[in-house]
Amino acid sequence: MLSFEFSEIQLQIKDAARKFAQEEILPTTIQRDMNSEFPSEILKKMGELGFLGMMVSSEWGGSELDVVSYVLAIEEFAKVDASVAVVASVQNSLVCWILETYGSDFLKENYLRPLAEGKYLGAYCLSEPEAGSDARQQNTIAEKDGNDWILNGTKNWITTGKHSNVSIVFAQTNKELKHKGIACFAVPNDTPGFEAGIKEDKMGLRSSETTSIGLTNVKVSEEHLIGNVGEGFYIAMRGLNGGRIGIAAQSVGIAQGAFEAAVKYSLERKTMGKPIAEHQLIQAKLAQMSMKISAARLLTHKAAWLRDNKLDHIRESSEAKLFASTIANEVTREAVQIHGGYGYVREYQVERMMRDAKVTEIYEGTSEIQNLVIAREILKSV
Repeated sequence: MLSFEFSEIQLQIKDAARKFAQEEILPTTIQRDMNSEFPSEILKKMGELGFLGMMVSSEWGGSELDVVSYVLAIEEFAKVDASVAVVASVQNSLVCWILETYGSDFLKENYLRPLAEGKYLGAYCLSEPEAGSDARQQNTIAEKDGNDWILNGTKNWITTGKHSNVSIVFAQTNKELKHKGIACFAVPNDTPGFEAGIKEDKMGLRSSETTSIGLTNVKVSEEHLIGNVGEGFYIAMRGLNGGRIGIAAQSVGIAQGAFEAAVKYSLERKTMGKPIAEHQLIQAKLAQMSMKISAARLLTHKAAWLRDNKLDHIRESSEAKLFASTIANEVTREAVQIHGGYGYVREYQVERMMRDAKVTEIYEGTSEIQNLVIAREILKSV
Protein backbone atom coordinates (compact mmCIF):
# COMPACT_ATOMS: atom_id res chain seq x y z
CA MET A 1 0.00 0.00 0.00
CA LEU A 2 1.34 3.42 -0.94
CA SER A 3 2.38 5.41 2.13
CA PHE A 4 3.69 8.96 2.34
CA GLU A 5 5.04 8.70 5.86
CA PHE A 6 8.79 9.08 5.54
CA SER A 7 11.20 6.94 7.51
CA GLU A 8 13.73 8.45 9.89
CA ILE A 9 16.52 7.69 7.41
CA GLN A 10 14.66 9.37 4.55
CA LEU A 11 14.14 12.49 6.64
CA GLN A 12 17.81 12.48 7.64
CA ILE A 13 18.81 12.32 3.97
CA LYS A 14 16.47 15.21 3.15
CA ASP A 15 17.91 17.30 6.00
CA ALA A 16 21.49 16.49 5.00
CA ALA A 17 20.77 17.44 1.39
CA ARG A 18 19.12 20.69 2.45
CA LYS A 19 22.08 21.60 4.69
CA PHE A 20 24.55 20.83 1.91
CA ALA A 21 22.54 22.83 -0.62
CA GLN A 22 22.34 25.89 1.61
CA GLU A 23 25.96 25.83 2.80
CA GLU A 24 27.88 24.49 -0.19
CA ILE A 25 25.80 25.15 -3.33
CA LEU A 26 23.92 28.39 -2.74
CA PRO A 27 26.86 30.79 -2.14
CA THR A 28 28.23 30.43 -5.70
CA THR A 29 25.01 29.79 -7.63
CA ILE A 30 24.74 33.21 -9.33
CA GLN A 31 28.46 33.35 -10.14
CA ARG A 32 28.49 29.86 -11.69
CA ASP A 33 25.38 30.66 -13.72
CA MET A 34 26.87 33.88 -15.07
CA ASN A 35 30.20 32.26 -15.97
CA SER A 36 28.87 28.84 -17.04
CA GLU A 37 31.23 27.41 -14.42
CA PHE A 38 31.11 23.65 -13.84
CA PRO A 39 30.68 22.84 -10.11
CA SER A 40 33.66 20.48 -9.80
CA GLU A 41 34.42 21.12 -6.13
CA ILE A 42 30.77 20.93 -5.13
CA LEU A 43 30.37 17.59 -6.89
CA LYS A 44 33.53 16.28 -5.25
CA LYS A 45 32.07 17.07 -1.83
CA MET A 46 28.72 15.55 -2.84
CA GLY A 47 30.52 12.37 -3.83
CA GLU A 48 32.33 12.20 -0.50
CA LEU A 49 28.96 12.39 1.27
CA GLY A 50 27.50 9.59 -0.86
CA PHE A 51 25.11 11.69 -2.95
CA LEU A 52 26.48 10.45 -6.29
CA GLY A 53 25.85 6.77 -5.65
CA MET A 54 22.72 6.96 -3.54
CA MET A 55 20.92 3.84 -4.80
CA VAL A 56 23.99 1.70 -5.46
CA SER A 57 24.47 -1.24 -3.10
CA SER A 58 27.16 -1.00 -0.44
CA GLU A 59 28.89 -3.96 -2.11
CA TRP A 60 29.88 -1.61 -4.93
CA GLY A 61 30.62 1.46 -2.83
CA GLY A 62 27.16 3.02 -2.82
CA SER A 63 24.91 4.40 -0.09
CA GLU A 64 22.27 1.68 -0.67
CA LEU A 65 19.33 4.05 -0.26
CA ASP A 66 15.88 3.87 -1.82
CA VAL A 67 14.47 5.92 -4.68
CA VAL A 68 12.33 8.02 -2.33
CA SER A 69 15.45 9.16 -0.43
CA TYR A 70 17.09 10.01 -3.76
CA VAL A 71 14.04 12.05 -4.85
CA LEU A 72 14.03 13.98 -1.58
CA ALA A 73 17.72 14.85 -2.01
CA ILE A 74 17.37 15.91 -5.66
CA GLU A 75 14.52 18.25 -4.75
CA GLU A 76 16.64 19.95 -2.08
CA PHE A 77 19.54 20.42 -4.50
CA ALA A 78 17.25 21.76 -7.25
CA LYS A 79 15.62 24.27 -4.90
CA VAL A 80 19.00 26.00 -4.82
CA ASP A 81 20.60 25.08 -8.16
CA ALA A 82 19.09 22.82 -10.82
CA SER A 83 22.47 22.61 -12.59
CA VAL A 84 23.98 20.66 -9.70
CA ALA A 85 20.81 18.59 -9.34
CA VAL A 86 20.81 17.40 -12.96
CA VAL A 87 24.41 16.15 -12.75
CA ALA A 88 23.47 14.15 -9.65
CA SER A 89 20.32 12.92 -11.36
CA VAL A 90 22.10 11.60 -14.45
CA GLN A 91 24.82 10.00 -12.33
CA ASN A 92 22.39 8.23 -10.01
CA SER A 93 19.35 7.27 -12.04
CA LEU A 94 20.93 6.61 -15.44
CA VAL A 95 24.66 5.83 -15.30
CA CYS A 96 24.91 4.04 -11.94
CA TRP A 97 21.56 2.28 -12.28
CA ILE A 98 22.38 0.87 -15.72
CA LEU A 99 25.80 -0.36 -14.63
CA GLU A 100 24.49 -2.01 -11.47
CA THR A 101 21.45 -3.55 -13.17
CA TYR A 102 23.07 -4.80 -16.39
CA GLY A 103 26.82 -4.54 -15.93
CA SER A 104 29.23 -7.41 -15.31
CA ASP A 105 31.39 -7.60 -12.20
CA PHE A 106 34.24 -6.25 -14.33
CA LEU A 107 32.22 -3.13 -15.18
CA LYS A 108 30.98 -2.73 -11.62
CA GLU A 109 34.46 -2.94 -10.13
CA ASN A 110 36.14 -0.67 -12.67
CA TYR A 111 33.41 1.91 -13.25
CA LEU A 112 30.40 1.57 -10.93
CA ARG A 113 32.48 1.57 -7.75
CA PRO A 114 34.39 4.81 -8.48
CA LEU A 115 31.14 6.39 -9.72
CA ALA A 116 29.28 5.43 -6.54
CA GLU A 117 32.15 6.64 -4.37
CA GLY A 118 32.15 10.00 -6.14
CA LYS A 119 35.62 9.54 -7.63
CA TYR A 120 34.20 9.39 -11.19
CA LEU A 121 31.48 11.29 -13.00
CA GLY A 122 29.40 9.58 -15.67
CA ALA A 123 27.55 10.57 -18.84
CA TYR A 124 24.59 9.05 -20.67
CA CYS A 125 25.03 9.13 -24.46
CA LEU A 126 21.78 8.31 -26.25
CA SER A 127 20.68 11.41 -28.20
CA GLU A 128 22.16 12.14 -31.63
CA PRO A 129 21.82 14.97 -34.16
CA GLU A 130 19.01 13.02 -35.86
CA ALA A 131 17.92 10.78 -32.96
CA GLY A 132 16.29 12.77 -30.19
CA SER A 133 12.72 11.83 -29.36
CA ASP A 134 13.00 8.80 -31.65
CA ALA A 135 15.91 7.06 -29.93
CA ARG A 136 15.49 4.00 -32.16
CA GLN A 137 17.23 5.80 -35.01
CA GLN A 138 20.78 5.32 -33.78
CA ASN A 139 23.37 6.27 -36.39
CA THR A 140 26.36 5.63 -34.13
CA ILE A 141 27.75 2.32 -35.35
CA ALA A 142 29.45 -0.46 -33.36
CA GLU A 143 31.34 -3.04 -35.40
CA LYS A 144 32.92 -6.18 -34.02
CA ASP A 145 36.68 -6.52 -34.53
CA GLY A 146 37.88 -9.78 -33.00
CA ASN A 147 37.38 -9.42 -29.25
CA ASP A 148 36.89 -5.66 -29.54
CA TRP A 149 34.20 -3.24 -30.67
CA ILE A 150 34.87 -0.19 -32.84
CA LEU A 151 32.49 2.73 -32.34
CA ASN A 152 31.93 5.60 -34.78
CA GLY A 153 29.36 8.37 -34.59
CA THR A 154 28.20 11.54 -32.86
CA LYS A 155 26.17 12.07 -29.70
CA ASN A 156 24.35 15.30 -28.84
CA TRP A 157 23.14 17.10 -25.71
CA ILE A 158 25.35 15.13 -23.33
CA THR A 159 25.26 16.26 -19.70
CA THR A 160 28.75 16.32 -18.11
CA GLY A 161 30.27 15.52 -21.51
CA LYS A 162 33.68 17.07 -20.78
CA HIS A 163 34.09 16.31 -17.09
CA SER A 164 32.83 12.73 -17.04
CA ASN A 165 35.22 9.81 -16.72
CA VAL A 166 33.05 7.11 -18.26
CA SER A 167 30.09 7.26 -20.62
CA ILE A 168 27.19 4.92 -21.29
CA VAL A 169 27.09 4.84 -25.10
CA PHE A 170 24.35 3.35 -27.27
CA ALA A 171 25.22 2.21 -30.79
CA GLN A 172 23.71 0.23 -33.66
CA THR A 173 25.31 -3.13 -34.44
CA ASN A 174 22.98 -4.13 -37.28
CA LYS A 175 20.80 -1.56 -39.06
CA GLU A 176 18.60 -4.28 -40.55
CA LEU A 177 17.48 -5.21 -37.04
CA LYS A 178 16.53 -1.56 -36.32
CA HIS A 179 16.11 -0.96 -32.56
CA LYS A 180 16.68 -4.66 -31.85
CA GLY A 181 20.25 -4.26 -33.07
CA ILE A 182 21.21 -1.53 -30.58
CA ALA A 183 23.88 -2.34 -28.00
CA CYS A 184 25.08 -0.51 -24.89
CA PHE A 185 28.72 0.10 -23.94
CA ALA A 186 30.71 1.57 -21.06
CA VAL A 187 33.33 3.78 -22.69
CA PRO A 188 36.14 5.45 -20.70
CA ASN A 189 36.34 9.07 -21.80
CA ASP A 190 40.10 8.90 -22.20
CA THR A 191 39.81 6.23 -24.90
CA PRO A 192 41.57 7.38 -28.11
CA GLY A 193 39.02 8.77 -30.57
CA PHE A 194 36.53 9.81 -27.86
CA GLU A 195 36.27 13.58 -27.96
CA ALA A 196 33.91 16.02 -26.23
CA GLY A 197 32.84 18.97 -28.37
CA ILE A 198 32.49 22.64 -27.47
CA LYS A 199 30.28 23.32 -24.46
CA GLU A 200 26.83 24.59 -25.50
CA ASP A 201 25.95 28.18 -24.55
CA LYS A 202 22.55 27.52 -23.00
CA MET A 203 19.61 29.57 -21.79
CA GLY A 204 19.46 27.73 -18.48
CA LEU A 205 21.33 25.14 -16.43
CA ARG A 206 24.42 27.11 -17.34
CA SER A 207 26.57 25.62 -14.59
CA SER A 208 25.87 22.13 -15.94
CA GLU A 209 27.89 21.51 -19.10
CA THR A 210 26.25 20.11 -22.21
CA THR A 211 28.37 18.98 -25.14
CA SER A 212 28.37 16.81 -28.21
CA ILE A 213 30.55 13.69 -28.22
CA GLY A 214 32.49 12.53 -31.26
CA LEU A 215 33.49 8.86 -31.55
CA THR A 216 36.13 8.13 -34.19
CA ASN A 217 37.31 4.52 -34.30
CA VAL A 218 36.85 4.23 -30.54
CA LYS A 219 37.99 0.74 -29.56
CA VAL A 220 36.68 -0.99 -26.45
CA SER A 221 36.97 -4.62 -25.42
CA GLU A 222 34.10 -7.10 -25.30
CA GLU A 223 34.16 -6.63 -21.52
CA HIS A 224 32.79 -3.12 -22.01
CA LEU A 225 29.52 -4.36 -23.50
CA ILE A 226 26.64 -3.79 -21.05
CA GLY A 227 24.10 -6.59 -21.22
CA ASN A 228 23.77 -8.39 -24.53
CA VAL A 229 23.87 -7.18 -28.13
CA GLY A 230 20.36 -6.12 -29.07
CA GLU A 231 19.34 -5.13 -25.53
CA GLY A 232 20.56 -1.54 -25.79
CA PHE A 233 17.24 0.10 -26.62
CA TYR A 234 15.50 -1.81 -23.82
CA ILE A 235 18.21 -0.76 -21.36
CA ALA A 236 17.95 2.87 -22.49
CA MET A 237 14.17 2.98 -22.05
CA ARG A 238 14.23 1.28 -18.66
CA GLY A 239 16.89 3.73 -17.53
CA LEU A 240 14.78 6.66 -18.67
CA ASN A 241 11.82 5.43 -16.63
CA GLY A 242 13.95 6.12 -13.56
CA GLY A 243 15.58 9.18 -15.06
CA ARG A 244 12.20 10.81 -15.52
CA ILE A 245 11.52 10.45 -11.81
CA GLY A 246 14.76 12.33 -11.18
CA ILE A 247 13.74 15.12 -13.57
CA ALA A 248 10.32 15.28 -11.91
CA ALA A 249 12.05 15.73 -8.55
CA GLN A 250 14.28 18.39 -10.08
CA SER A 251 11.20 20.18 -11.44
CA VAL A 252 9.50 20.08 -8.04
CA GLY A 253 12.66 21.49 -6.47
CA ILE A 254 12.88 24.37 -8.96
CA ALA A 255 9.22 25.20 -8.37
CA GLN A 256 9.58 24.98 -4.58
CA GLY A 257 12.62 27.23 -4.61
CA ALA A 258 10.82 29.85 -6.69
CA PHE A 259 7.71 29.59 -4.52
CA GLU A 260 9.66 30.12 -1.30
CA ALA A 261 11.39 33.14 -2.82
CA ALA A 262 8.03 34.55 -3.89
CA VAL A 263 6.50 34.09 -0.44
CA LYS A 264 9.49 35.77 1.23
CA TYR A 265 9.41 38.70 -1.18
CA SER A 266 5.63 39.13 -0.87
CA LEU A 267 6.00 39.55 2.89
CA GLU A 268 8.76 42.14 2.51
CA ARG A 269 7.52 44.20 -0.43
CA LYS A 270 4.91 46.84 0.45
CA THR A 271 2.43 48.65 -1.77
CA MET A 272 -0.47 50.85 -0.71
CA GLY A 273 0.76 50.74 2.85
CA LYS A 274 0.86 46.98 3.36
CA PRO A 275 2.84 43.90 2.27
CA ILE A 276 1.77 42.66 -1.14
CA ALA A 277 1.09 39.28 0.53
CA GLU A 278 -2.03 40.89 1.99
CA HIS A 279 -3.45 41.66 -1.45
CA GLN A 280 -5.93 39.04 -2.63
CA LEU A 281 -4.49 38.79 -6.14
CA ILE A 282 -1.07 37.84 -4.73
CA GLN A 283 -2.67 35.43 -2.25
CA ALA A 284 -4.47 33.71 -5.10
CA LYS A 285 -1.21 33.30 -7.00
CA LEU A 286 0.54 31.83 -3.94
CA ALA A 287 -2.36 29.44 -3.31
CA GLN A 288 -2.27 28.15 -6.88
CA MET A 289 1.50 27.76 -6.80
CA SER A 290 1.38 25.80 -3.54
CA MET A 291 -1.40 23.51 -4.77
CA LYS A 292 0.40 22.66 -8.02
CA ILE A 293 3.69 21.94 -6.26
CA SER A 294 1.96 19.64 -3.79
CA ALA A 295 0.28 17.70 -6.60
CA ALA A 296 3.53 17.38 -8.55
CA ARG A 297 5.39 16.23 -5.44
CA LEU A 298 2.80 13.53 -4.72
CA LEU A 299 2.99 12.23 -8.30
CA THR A 300 6.78 12.12 -8.04
CA HIS A 301 6.76 10.31 -4.69
CA LYS A 302 4.23 7.82 -6.02
CA ALA A 303 6.45 6.98 -9.00
CA ALA A 304 9.48 6.67 -6.69
CA TRP A 305 7.58 4.38 -4.31
CA LEU A 306 6.46 2.14 -7.18
CA ARG A 307 10.05 1.88 -8.46
CA ASP A 308 11.28 1.06 -4.95
CA ASN A 309 8.74 -1.74 -4.72
CA LYS A 310 9.61 -3.07 -8.19
CA LEU A 311 6.11 -2.35 -9.49
CA ASP A 312 5.27 -1.11 -12.97
CA HIS A 313 5.80 2.66 -13.11
CA ILE A 314 6.13 3.59 -16.79
CA ARG A 315 2.90 5.61 -16.81
CA GLU A 316 3.49 7.06 -13.34
CA SER A 317 7.03 8.24 -14.05
CA SER A 318 5.86 9.94 -17.26
CA GLU A 319 2.91 11.53 -15.47
CA ALA A 320 5.22 12.83 -12.75
CA LYS A 321 7.73 14.18 -15.25
CA LEU A 322 5.09 15.78 -17.48
CA PHE A 323 3.13 17.45 -14.70
CA ALA A 324 6.10 18.51 -12.58
CA SER A 325 7.92 20.07 -15.54
CA THR A 326 4.74 21.91 -16.55
CA ILE A 327 4.18 23.38 -13.10
CA ALA A 328 7.88 24.25 -12.72
CA ASN A 329 7.48 26.55 -15.69
CA GLU A 330 4.18 27.96 -14.44
CA VAL A 331 5.38 28.55 -10.89
CA THR A 332 8.67 30.17 -11.85
CA ARG A 333 6.87 32.57 -14.22
CA GLU A 334 4.50 33.55 -11.41
CA ALA A 335 7.43 33.98 -9.02
CA VAL A 336 9.03 36.44 -11.44
CA GLN A 337 5.70 38.24 -11.78
CA ILE A 338 5.30 38.56 -8.02
CA HIS A 339 8.80 40.02 -7.79
CA GLY A 340 7.94 42.59 -10.46
CA GLY A 341 11.00 44.34 -11.87
CA TYR A 342 13.23 42.71 -9.27
CA GLY A 343 12.27 39.33 -10.65
CA TYR A 344 14.03 40.24 -13.88
CA VAL A 345 17.47 40.66 -12.33
CA ARG A 346 19.95 38.00 -11.20
CA GLU A 347 20.16 39.02 -7.56
CA TYR A 348 16.73 37.64 -6.71
CA GLN A 349 17.41 34.20 -8.26
CA VAL A 350 13.92 33.64 -9.71
CA GLU A 351 14.91 34.75 -13.22
CA ARG A 352 17.49 31.94 -13.24
CA MET A 353 14.93 29.48 -11.93
CA MET A 354 12.58 30.43 -14.76
CA ARG A 355 15.36 29.84 -17.32
CA ASP A 356 16.34 26.55 -15.67
CA ALA A 357 12.75 25.29 -15.65
CA LYS A 358 12.28 25.32 -19.42
CA VAL A 359 14.58 22.41 -20.20
CA THR A 360 12.64 20.09 -17.87
CA GLU A 361 9.95 20.01 -20.58
CA ILE A 362 12.55 18.92 -23.15
CA TYR A 363 15.20 16.53 -21.86
CA GLU A 364 14.79 12.86 -20.91
CA GLY A 365 11.69 12.82 -23.09
CA THR A 366 9.84 15.94 -24.23
CA SER A 367 6.39 16.75 -22.90
CA GLU A 368 4.97 15.61 -26.22
CA ILE A 369 6.64 12.21 -25.81
CA GLN A 370 5.37 11.92 -22.22
CA ASN A 371 1.82 12.41 -23.48
CA LEU A 372 2.34 9.59 -25.97
CA VAL A 373 3.81 7.27 -23.33
CA ILE A 374 0.95 7.94 -20.91
CA ALA A 375 -1.71 7.42 -23.60
CA ARG A 376 -0.05 4.20 -24.76
CA GLU A 377 -0.01 2.81 -21.22
CA ILE A 378 -3.66 3.76 -20.72
CA LEU A 379 -4.74 2.01 -23.90
CA LYS A 380 -2.67 -1.08 -23.10
CA SER A 381 -4.69 -1.59 -19.94
CA VAL A 382 -8.11 -1.36 -21.63
